Amino acid sequence: MNNSPSELKMLIDRKQIAATVKKLAEEIRRDYDGLNPLAVGILKGSFVFLADLVRAIEIPMQVDFVKLSSYGSGTRSAGRITVLLDLNCSLEGRHVLVVEDIVDTGLTTSFLCNYLKQKSPASVRLCSLTSKPSRRVVDIKIDYLGLEVPDKFLVGYGLDCAEKYRNLPDICEFQEE
Repeated sequence: MNNSPSELKMLIDRKQIAATVKKLAEEIRRDYDGLNPLAVGILKGSFVFLADLVRAIEIPMQVDFVKLSSYGSGTRSAGRITVLLDLNCSLEGRHVLVVEDIVDTGLTTSFLCNYLKQKSPASVRLCSLTSKPSRRVVDIKIDYLGLEVPDKFLVGYGLDCAEKYRNLPDICEFQEE
């Protein structure tokens, strides 16, 4: 990988991302107003989306993070999920909103939602900026979905390839040479 711009093909530009975040925030604000939800971001990929989303929601809410691993440094899921960082707060009786950058196979997201449900929250819902339904292995309900994307390896707006490209303001297809 030589990290040249020719490896990247624009798929979703920053204006479309911003419009999608705004739409999702409006839906979430309507559903969670008065509930003091806890947004749970999945590190590292969701941090850019989560930051923009919670600012746009404009209701009181808390934020916490988990860090899971299923990829390693490759471009395909390894299928084994490891909790690298757990939550710092109790979920008992809380309305939890899991915030994900992308739902691919569904394995990681399903694992996390089931893990969180064991902690006695009032509810657990899922918000994902993007989804690759063609790759789904586990059936998972996405309560707030931004965009469906094709089965391509995506980078930018928090999505990475071997820890690179997270800083791109657009979502691009990474084309391996």
